[in-house]
Amino acid sequence: MKLYPLQFNPILKERIWGGTKLKTELGKPIASEITGESWELSTVEGDVSIIANGELKGKSLTEIINAFPNELLGTEVYSRFGKQFPLLFKYLDAREDLSIQVHPNDELAKKRHNSFGKTEMWYIMQADENARIIVGFKENSNAKEYVENLNNKTLLTILDSVHVQSGDVFFLETGTVHAIGAGLVVAEIQQTSDITYRLYDFDRVDAQGKTRELHVDLALDAINYNRVEAKRNYEKTENKSNAVVDCHYFTTNFIPLNGSLEVTKNGNSFTVYMCTEGAFTIEINGIVNHYKKGDTVLIPASIPELNLNGKASVLEIYIK
Repeated sequence: MKLYPLQFNPILKERIWGGTKLKTELGKPIASEITGESWELSTVEGDVSIIANGELKGKSLTEIINAFPNELLGTEVYSRFGKQFPLLFKYLDAREDLSIQVHPNDELAKKRHNSFGKTEMWYIMQADENARIIVGFKENSNAKEYVENLNNKTLLTILDSVHVQSGDVFFLETGTVHAIGAGLVVAEIQQTSDITYRLYDFDRVDAQGKTRELHVDLALDAINYNRVEAKRNYEKTENKSNAVVDCHYFTTNFIPLNGSLEVTKNGNSFTVYMCTEGAFTIEINGIVNHYKKGDTVLIPASIPELNLNGKASVLEIYIK
Protein backbone atom coordinates (compact mmCIF):
# COMPACT_ATOMS: atom_id res chain seq x y z
CA MET A 1 0.00 0.00 0.00
CA LYS A 2 0.99 3.63 -0.40
CA LEU A 3 1.71 5.48 2.81
CA TYR A 4 0.05 8.83 3.45
CA PRO A 5 0.31 11.70 6.00
CA LEU A 6 -0.21 10.14 9.43
CA GLN A 7 -1.78 11.67 12.51
CA PHE A 8 -1.85 10.02 15.92
CA ASN A 9 -4.02 9.98 19.01
CA PRO A 10 -2.43 12.26 21.62
CA ILE A 11 -0.99 10.49 24.67
CA LEU A 12 -2.03 12.78 27.51
CA LYS A 13 -0.01 12.96 30.72
CA GLU A 14 -1.14 14.36 34.06
CA ARG A 15 1.61 16.28 35.82
CA ILE A 16 1.73 18.03 39.18
CA TRP A 17 2.59 21.24 37.30
CA GLY A 18 0.04 20.81 34.46
CA GLY A 19 -3.08 22.84 33.63
CA THR A 20 -5.84 23.17 31.04
CA LYS A 21 -4.20 25.07 28.16
CA LEU A 22 -3.67 21.92 26.10
CA LYS A 23 -7.46 22.02 25.73
CA THR A 24 -8.11 25.76 25.62
CA GLU A 25 -5.12 26.63 23.40
CA LEU A 26 -4.63 23.43 21.36
CA GLY A 27 -7.96 21.59 21.49
CA LYS A 28 -6.63 18.41 23.09
CA PRO A 29 -9.24 16.12 24.74
CA ILE A 30 -7.80 16.39 28.25
CA ALA A 31 -9.68 14.78 31.14
CA SER A 32 -8.21 16.68 34.09
CA GLU A 33 -7.11 20.16 35.14
CA ILE A 34 -3.50 19.05 35.67
CA THR A 35 -2.69 17.78 32.17
CA GLY A 36 0.90 18.79 31.48
CA GLU A 37 1.90 16.94 28.32
CA SER A 38 0.47 15.75 25.01
CA TRP A 39 2.82 13.22 23.44
CA GLU A 40 2.13 13.62 19.75
CA LEU A 41 4.52 11.11 18.25
CA SER A 42 6.22 8.49 20.39
CA THR A 43 7.69 4.99 20.44
CA VAL A 44 8.75 5.17 24.09
CA GLU A 45 8.02 1.79 25.67
CA GLY A 46 4.51 1.84 27.13
CA ASP A 47 3.64 5.02 25.24
CA VAL A 48 3.58 4.07 21.56
CA SER A 49 1.50 6.34 19.33
CA ILE A 50 -1.61 4.94 17.61
CA ILE A 51 -2.62 6.15 14.13
CA ALA A 52 -5.82 8.22 14.13
CA ASN A 53 -6.56 8.62 10.40
CA GLY A 54 -6.95 6.68 7.15
CA GLU A 55 -6.58 3.01 6.27
CA LEU A 56 -4.00 2.40 9.00
CA LYS A 57 -6.16 3.85 11.79
CA GLY A 58 -5.77 1.86 14.99
CA LYS A 59 -2.32 0.51 14.14
CA SER A 60 0.71 1.57 16.15
CA LEU A 61 3.64 3.57 14.85
CA THR A 62 5.88 0.62 15.72
CA GLU A 63 3.78 -1.75 13.58
CA ILE A 64 4.02 0.54 10.56
CA ILE A 65 7.78 1.02 10.99
CA ASN A 66 8.23 -2.75 11.12
CA ALA A 67 6.13 -3.20 7.97
CA PHE A 68 7.54 -0.26 5.95
CA PRO A 69 10.90 0.77 7.48
CA ASN A 70 12.48 2.44 4.44
CA GLU A 71 9.22 3.93 3.20
CA LEU A 72 8.31 5.51 6.52
CA LEU A 73 11.61 6.33 8.18
CA GLY A 74 13.69 7.00 5.07
CA THR A 75 16.76 5.21 3.78
CA GLU A 76 19.32 7.22 5.79
CA VAL A 77 17.32 7.14 9.02
CA TYR A 78 16.72 3.38 8.70
CA SER A 79 20.40 2.81 7.98
CA ARG A 80 21.39 4.81 11.08
CA PHE A 81 18.74 3.80 13.61
CA GLY A 82 17.27 0.54 12.30
CA LYS A 83 13.58 0.24 13.13
CA GLN A 84 13.80 2.63 16.08
CA PHE A 85 11.92 5.91 15.72
CA PRO A 86 14.59 8.33 16.91
CA LEU A 87 12.52 11.37 17.97
CA LEU A 88 9.74 12.24 20.41
CA PHE A 89 7.33 15.15 19.85
CA LYS A 90 5.31 16.83 22.59
CA TYR A 91 3.24 19.84 23.55
CA LEU A 92 3.55 20.99 27.16
CA ASP A 93 1.39 23.22 29.38
CA ALA A 94 3.19 24.52 32.46
CA ARG A 95 0.66 26.00 34.90
CA GLU A 96 3.43 25.87 37.50
CA ASP A 97 7.22 25.68 37.25
CA LEU A 98 8.58 22.32 36.17
CA SER A 99 11.29 20.73 38.26
CA ILE A 100 14.88 21.77 37.68
CA GLN A 101 16.41 18.88 35.76
CA VAL A 102 19.12 17.62 33.45
CA HIS A 103 19.39 14.89 30.81
CA PRO A 104 22.39 12.59 30.27
CA ASN A 105 24.24 12.31 26.97
CA ASP A 106 24.11 9.25 24.71
CA GLU A 107 27.14 7.58 26.29
CA LEU A 108 25.91 7.92 29.87
CA ALA A 109 22.30 7.07 29.00
CA LYS A 110 23.41 3.94 27.12
CA LYS A 111 25.63 2.81 30.00
CA ARG A 112 23.07 3.39 32.75
CA HIS A 113 19.69 2.96 31.08
CA ASN A 114 20.31 1.35 27.65
CA SER A 115 18.67 4.44 26.19
CA PHE A 116 19.40 7.37 23.93
CA GLY A 117 20.41 10.60 25.61
CA LYS A 118 18.02 13.53 25.46
CA THR A 119 19.03 16.49 23.32
CA GLU A 120 15.93 18.67 22.90
CA MET A 121 14.58 22.01 21.72
CA TRP A 122 11.70 24.19 22.89
CA TYR A 123 9.55 26.43 20.72
CA ILE A 124 7.54 28.83 22.91
CA MET A 125 3.96 28.83 21.59
CA GLN A 126 2.33 30.98 24.28
CA ALA A 127 3.78 32.90 27.19
CA ASP A 128 2.02 34.68 30.04
CA GLU A 129 3.43 38.05 31.05
CA ASN A 130 6.79 37.72 32.83
CA ALA A 131 7.01 33.98 32.07
CA ARG A 132 10.54 32.64 32.19
CA ILE A 133 12.69 29.55 31.82
CA ILE A 134 15.80 28.37 33.61
CA VAL A 135 18.62 27.37 31.29
CA GLY A 136 22.16 26.68 32.49
CA PHE A 137 24.32 28.60 34.96
CA LYS A 138 24.71 32.39 35.20
CA GLU A 139 28.48 31.93 35.17
CA ASN A 140 30.79 28.94 34.77
CA SER A 141 30.41 26.79 37.86
CA ASN A 142 31.58 23.42 39.20
CA ALA A 143 30.25 20.40 41.06
CA LYS A 144 31.31 21.70 44.49
CA GLU A 145 29.52 25.06 44.09
CA TYR A 146 26.48 23.35 42.65
CA VAL A 147 26.16 20.86 45.55
CA GLU A 148 26.65 23.58 48.16
CA ASN A 149 23.86 25.69 46.68
CA LEU A 150 21.61 22.66 46.26
CA ASN A 151 22.04 21.70 49.91
CA ASN A 152 21.47 25.30 51.03
CA LYS A 153 18.35 25.59 48.83
CA THR A 154 19.98 28.50 46.99
CA LEU A 155 20.38 26.73 43.65
CA LEU A 156 18.25 29.34 41.88
CA THR A 157 20.81 32.04 42.72
CA ILE A 158 23.45 30.48 40.43
CA LEU A 159 21.14 29.41 37.58
CA ASP A 160 20.26 31.63 34.60
CA SER A 161 16.61 32.72 34.47
CA VAL A 162 15.45 34.10 31.10
CA HIS A 163 12.19 35.90 30.30
CA VAL A 164 10.59 34.49 27.16
CA GLN A 165 7.87 35.28 24.65
CA SER A 166 5.99 33.53 21.88
CA GLY A 167 8.28 32.42 19.06
CA ASP A 168 11.43 32.08 21.17
CA VAL A 169 13.47 28.92 20.57
CA PHE A 170 15.92 27.26 22.95
CA PHE A 171 18.23 24.39 22.01
CA LEU A 172 19.17 22.28 25.03
CA GLU A 173 22.15 20.05 24.62
CA THR A 174 22.51 17.16 27.04
CA GLY A 175 23.99 18.26 30.35
CA THR A 176 22.22 21.63 30.36
CA VAL A 177 20.40 22.25 33.66
CA HIS A 178 16.95 23.58 32.78
CA ALA A 179 13.32 24.11 33.74
CA ILE A 180 10.23 25.39 31.94
CA GLY A 181 8.62 28.13 34.02
CA ALA A 182 4.97 28.71 34.87
CA GLY A 183 2.66 30.23 32.25
CA LEU A 184 4.13 28.63 29.13
CA VAL A 185 2.86 26.41 26.33
CA VAL A 186 5.78 24.76 24.55
CA ALA A 187 6.34 22.54 21.52
CA GLU A 188 9.17 20.16 22.34
CA ILE A 189 11.28 18.10 19.95
CA GLN A 190 13.73 15.62 21.47
CA GLN A 191 15.56 12.37 21.08
CA THR A 192 13.46 9.30 21.90
CA SER A 193 14.23 9.10 25.59
CA ASP A 194 12.37 9.49 28.85
CA ILE A 195 15.52 9.73 30.99
CA THR A 196 15.38 12.77 33.28
CA TYR A 197 17.43 13.51 36.38
CA ARG A 198 15.39 15.74 38.69
CA LEU A 199 17.61 18.08 40.74
CA TYR A 200 15.15 20.25 42.64
CA ASP A 201 11.35 20.35 42.76
CA PHE A 202 10.68 23.42 44.94
CA ASP A 203 9.77 21.06 47.84
CA ARG A 204 6.37 20.36 46.27
CA VAL A 205 4.12 17.52 47.38
CA ASP A 206 1.44 15.66 45.42
CA ALA A 207 -2.18 15.01 46.43
CA GLN A 208 -0.95 12.28 48.81
CA GLY A 209 1.53 14.64 50.45
CA LYS A 210 4.55 12.94 48.85
CA THR A 211 7.52 14.69 47.29
CA ARG A 212 8.76 13.53 43.88
CA GLU A 213 11.98 11.54 43.64
CA LEU A 214 15.21 13.48 43.11
CA HIS A 215 18.27 12.13 41.29
CA VAL A 216 21.01 14.30 42.76
CA ASP A 217 23.83 11.72 42.68
CA LEU A 218 23.06 10.50 39.16
CA ALA A 219 23.11 14.07 37.90
CA LEU A 220 26.56 15.02 39.19
CA ASP A 221 28.53 13.69 36.23
CA ALA A 222 25.77 14.44 33.71
CA ILE A 223 25.78 18.22 34.24
CA ASN A 224 27.58 20.72 32.04
CA TYR A 225 28.75 23.28 34.63
CA ASN A 226 29.77 25.87 32.02
CA ARG A 227 27.54 28.74 30.95
CA VAL A 228 25.58 27.99 27.76
CA GLU A 229 23.95 30.03 25.01
CA ALA A 230 20.76 28.09 24.41
CA LYS A 231 18.60 30.69 22.66
CA ARG A 232 18.45 30.42 18.87
CA ASN A 233 17.79 33.43 16.66
CA TYR A 234 16.33 32.69 13.23
CA GLU A 235 14.87 34.27 10.11
CA LYS A 236 11.10 34.43 9.57
CA THR A 237 10.80 34.83 5.80
CA GLU A 238 7.26 33.99 4.65
CA ASN A 239 6.59 30.82 2.64
CA LYS A 240 10.10 29.53 3.21
CA SER A 241 11.75 26.93 5.46
CA ASN A 242 13.87 29.09 7.78
CA ALA A 243 16.64 27.19 9.60
CA VAL A 244 16.29 27.19 13.39
CA VAL A 245 18.19 24.18 14.78
CA ASP A 246 20.51 21.92 12.79
CA CYS A 247 22.17 19.23 14.91
CA HIS A 248 23.25 15.61 14.70
CA TYR A 249 19.89 14.42 16.03
CA PHE A 250 17.38 16.56 14.13
CA THR A 251 16.91 19.60 11.91
CA THR A 252 14.09 22.05 12.67
CA ASN A 253 12.91 24.80 10.33
CA PHE A 254 10.29 27.49 10.91
CA ILE A 255 7.75 28.16 8.14
CA PRO A 256 5.67 31.38 8.42
CA LEU A 257 3.07 30.27 5.89
CA ASN A 258 1.06 33.00 4.16
CA GLY A 259 0.16 31.39 0.86
CA SER A 260 1.83 28.26 -0.49
CA LEU A 261 5.13 26.41 -0.40
CA GLU A 262 6.22 23.55 -2.65
CA VAL A 263 8.30 20.94 -0.80
CA THR A 264 10.47 18.27 -2.44
CA LYS A 265 11.95 15.36 -0.46
CA ASN A 266 14.78 12.94 -1.30
CA GLY A 267 13.56 9.86 0.59
CA ASN A 268 16.34 9.97 3.19
CA SER A 269 14.12 10.95 6.14
CA PHE A 270 10.56 11.27 7.33
CA THR A 271 9.30 14.82 7.95
CA VAL A 272 7.11 16.03 10.80
CA TYR A 273 5.04 19.22 10.75
CA MET A 274 3.79 20.81 13.99
CA CYS A 275 1.25 23.60 13.59
CA THR A 276 1.91 26.22 16.27
CA GLU A 277 -0.54 28.87 15.02
CA GLY A 278 -3.27 29.20 12.40
CA ALA A 279 -4.33 26.50 9.92
CA PHE A 280 -2.95 25.02 6.71
CA THR A 281 -3.33 22.20 4.21
CA ILE A 282 -0.96 19.66 2.73
CA GLU A 283 -1.76 18.59 -0.83
CA ILE A 284 -0.26 15.37 -2.20
CA ASN A 285 -1.20 14.11 -5.67
CA GLY A 286 -4.41 16.17 -5.63
CA ILE A 287 -5.50 14.98 -2.17
CA VAL A 288 -5.84 17.81 0.36
CA ASN A 289 -5.31 17.23 4.10
CA HIS A 290 -6.34 19.90 6.65
CA TYR A 291 -4.44 20.84 9.84
CA LYS A 292 -4.85 23.44 12.58
CA LYS A 293 -3.00 24.80 15.61
CA GLY A 294 -1.96 21.92 17.88
CA ASP A 295 -1.90 19.31 15.10
CA THR A 296 1.17 17.18 14.37
CA VAL A 297 1.53 15.19 11.14
CA LEU A 298 4.13 12.63 10.06
CA ILE A 299 4.99 12.63 6.35
CA PRO A 300 6.53 9.28 5.35
CA ALA A 301 9.85 9.48 3.54
CA SER A 302 8.36 7.78 0.48
CA ILE A 303 6.27 10.87 -0.35
CA PRO A 304 8.55 12.94 -2.63
CA GLU A 305 6.48 16.08 -3.26
CA LEU A 306 3.88 18.06 -1.33
CA ASN A 307 2.35 21.52 -1.27
CA LEU A 308 1.71 23.48 1.93
CA ASN A 309 -0.97 26.16 1.75
CA GLY A 310 -2.63 28.44 4.30
CA LYS A 311 -1.93 31.03 6.96
CA ALA A 312 -0.03 29.39 9.78
CA SER A 313 3.16 29.06 11.77
CA VAL A 314 4.64 25.60 11.20
CA LEU A 315 7.67 23.74 12.53
CA GLU A 316 9.28 21.37 10.01
CA ILE A 317 11.44 18.59 11.46
CA TYR A 318 13.56 15.89 9.81
CA ILE A 319 16.93 14.15 10.16
CA LYS A 320 19.84 14.83 7.83
